[in-house]
Amino acid sequence: MQKNFGFKFTNGVPLEKSMYPGLNESSYIFKKGSVQKEGALPLSCDIFVEQDTPVKLRDDITIRVDIYRPVNAVNCPVILWYAPYGKRGSFFNMDTFGHPTRMDVQRNWEDGLNSFEAPNPSYWVAHGYAVISPDPRGVGSSEGYIYTWSTQQTEDEFDLIEWAAAQSWCNGKVGTTGTSYLAMTQYAIAAAQHPHLTAIAPGEGSTSLFNDSIAKGGIKDLNFFSAMTNALYTNTGIEGVGSMIQEHPYYDEYWKDKEADLSAIQIPSYVVASWTNVIHTAGSIKAFEQISSKEKWLRVNNTHEWHDYYSPENVEDLRKFFDYYLKGIKNDWLSTPKVRLSVLNPGHEDIVNRAEESFPLRNQGQKTLYLSDDKGQLTLKDIPQKNESAICYDTNNIDGVRFTIKIAEVTEFIGNYSLKLYVESEGNNDMDIYAYIRKRDIHGNIVETKTVTDRTFVGPNGQLRVSCRELDSKLSTPLEPILKITGEKNLKEHEIAEIEIPFWPYGMKWEADEILELQICPIEKISRPELPQLPPVKTLNKGKHIIHIGGQYDSQLRLPIIIK
Repeated sequence: MQKNFGFKFTNGVPLEKSMYPGLNESSYIFKKGSVQKEGALPLSCDIFVEQDTPVKLRDDITIRVDIYRPVNAVNCPVILWYAPYGKRGSFFNMDTFGHPTRMDVQRNWEDGLNSFEAPNPSYWVAHGYAVISPDPRGVGSSEGYIYTWSTQQTEDEFDLIEWAAAQSWCNGKVGTTGTSYLAMTQYAIAAAQHPHLTAIAPGEGSTSLFNDSIAKGGIKDLNFFSAMTNALYTNTGIEGVGSMIQEHPYYDEYWKDKEADLSAIQIPSYVVASWTNVIHTAGSIKAFEQISSKEKWLRVNNTHEWHDYYSPENVEDLRKFFDYYLKGIKNDWLSTPKVRLSVLNPGHEDIVNRAEESFPLRNQGQKTLYLSDDKGQLTLKDIPQKNESAICYDTNNIDGVRFTIKIAEVTEFIGNYSLKLYVESEGNNDMDIYAYIRKRDIHGNIVETKTVTDRTFVGPNGQLRVSCRELDSKLSTPLEPILKITGEKNLKEHEIAEIEIPFWPYGMKWEADEILELQICPIEKISRPELPQLPPVKTLNKGKHIIHIGGQYDSQLRLPIIIK
C-alpha cells in the first residue's frame, strides 16, 4: 500500500492542448499495408484494436488502455509497457527533440502506433503477440492523479497485469519492455513478483531517481526532470517532485519508495545499457548486477538508447528472448552470451557485442594513479608524491585543473572508477566538484565518443557536493564508494577534507601513446544529447578550490583495469 508522504500535486499541460483524440471506447481493424504516420513503416498485418478499454484498479479508479492484437487472437502472450507519456498524442516523440536525424532513429523504424520509448505494436502483433498500451492513472481519460514511480504506480501496473492475463485471448503470460521511464517501471513491477509477469526487458533505466538523476553526488538538479514532467498532459495533476524535494532534500523513505528491490526480481531479465547515458548508465548496470534471477542477460551498446531500442536487429534479438519465455519456442536464446559488451575507443573503431561471462569482468583489477605536481606540470603517476603540495583554481575558472599520463600500451578500463581527493575551500563552506576523464590522441587532441550524429560524450565522470561526502562504510569499496546523502556536513575554515567521488561505470580503450587526462573543475561539462539547450546545473561554488596532494595527502584516481 502506498505510504502517505503528504504528496503535493502540480498542474500538467491541459489535455485539450494535446493531440489526444478524446475518449473513444471502440474496436476496429487496421488493415495490412496501411501507413499510420508519414514516413512510418507500413503495417505488416491486420491488427485488431480495442481503444480506450476500461480497467478498474483495486481502489475503484478506472484507467484506459489500447489493445493491439491479431484478428481472432487465441493464446496470445502480452507485451506491456508502462509510463505517463500518453498512449495517443504524447508531447514526446523522436521529432520533439529537434535533432535533424531524429536522434538517429529512422522514420521507418517506427509504425506510428507506438508511444514514446515504447514498442511498435504492429511488429509484435505480426509475430503472434498482443500489445497493451496504457494511459496510467491521471493520464488521458484515466482517472486519478499522476504519481512518479512509487508504490502506487507499481500497484496499478500489478492490477493491469492481473486483468490482462485473465483475458480470453491471452495465454496467461506477460512480458514488459521499453526504455528509460519504461525500464524503471519494469524493475518495480518485477520486484512485486506478479505470477503472470514472465519476463522483463528493460532498456536503459536508472534505479534511483534521487541518486541517479535529481541529486547525483548530492548536487541537486531538477532541470531535466522538470522538462520531462512539465510536458505531461493531464486535467488532474502530477506529483510535484520539485515541491516534494523541499520537504525531502536528502535520501529518505520518500525517495526509497520510488526504487525497486532489485534482489526480489527472480524472473528472466534482458537488460540493456550504454556507457554514455547521462541518467541511466549506473542504474542499468546496477540492475543487472543485483537482479537475483540466474536467467539474466546484459547488452551494453555504443549508441543512444532510442537508436538502440528501435534498431531492427535489436528488435529481432529481443523477440528471440520473448519467444523463448512467453511462447515456449525452443530457439537458441539460451546460447546468447550472458554479457555482450561494447568497449568505446574514441578516435578508432569501438568493440561491439564482445561476449563476456559476467559483469564486473572476471579479469578486472584496480590501477591506482596518484595526482602529482612535477615542477608545475600536473601528472598522474604510479607512485605517490613524497612532498606535500597544493593545487588551486578559482571557481570562476571553468576549466579547473588537468592531470595527465601517457598510456604506454593498449589498455582497457572497464567498470567503476573513483577519485579520492583532499580538498579545502577558500571563501566558502562547501564545494561542488566535477571530475572528468578525457582521452587525448597521440597528437594531444581531445577525442570523444559519438552518441548521436554531431553530438558527443566527454567520458567517465563523477561529481560531489562536499557537504554530502559521508560514505556508507558497509557498502563502499575503493572502486565504488557509496554516498549516504542523508545530511550535510559543511567545511570549516582551513579544514582539509578527505572525499571520495564515485564515477559511473564506463568501458573505454586507450591505444599505445594516447593520453589519459583527469580534469577537475567547478562546473558540469556534460551536454544531454536529447536536450542540449538545458541550462547548466546551478552550483553553490564561490571562492577557490584547493586540492592537496603528496605526503599524507595521497589524492588518487582509481581505474578498473582489464588484466590481460
